[in-house]
Amino acid sequence: MRISQLAQQTDVPVATIKFYLRERLLHEGELTSPTQAQYDESHVRRLQLIRALLGPGGLSVATVRELLNHLDHPPESRHDLLGIAHHAVHRPVGDGLDLEPVHQLIVRWGWQIDEQDHDTPAALADALRGLEIAGFALPQTRLDRYAELMAEVAEVEIADLPIDSLEAAVRYVVLGTVLVEPVLLALRRLAQQDASARRFGAPPRTAD
Repeated sequence: MRISQLAQQTDVPVATIKFYLRERLLHEGELTSPTQAQYDESHVRRLQLIRALLGPGGLSVATVRELLNHLDHPPESRHDLLGIAHHAVHRPVGDGLDLEPVHQLIVRWGWQIDEQDHDTPAALADALRGLEIAGFALPQTRLDRYAELMAEVAEVEIADLPIDSLEAAVRYVVLGTVLVEPVLLALRRLAQQDASARRFGAPPRTAD
């Protein structure tokens, strides 16, 4: 298909497609003349992926380019896929964090954590510091319970990791990390509403 047909099928403007091509997010089509190229279903799938990562995923163009490069050239170990995905959603945190309390928690929970991963423990340390600054006490028992529940979520997710195709595994881990985190947050808020309604009583519904 020509670029105009690709744009029509994916609902992505031609100008945007050309931008993705310039930014090396979308692979080139097959040249049929010096000024024209043909595109196929692989371009359709890649455009859908790009839109998901830039839109709901909220990632930058540079981060999406890096992720797509990993999709095209995946690491040999499926365990290393998590590092790629976690790096994509990592947000910078402040300096001077004391990571020792977090490492103690990790040891107490019995979690096997990549020693090269400093970003994720730092993110937890930064979040806990924010609670401390705000004067919001998070009981140790609740933090332990959160960890227990997150371990169950992780087990479900890792159990579904494709093992027959490394490309499929990369796609599953990257999209499952980047795009599912907002789903988990929304589910938590809905569950809080339900729990509150069950404990305190839901307000009466008003007619539209």
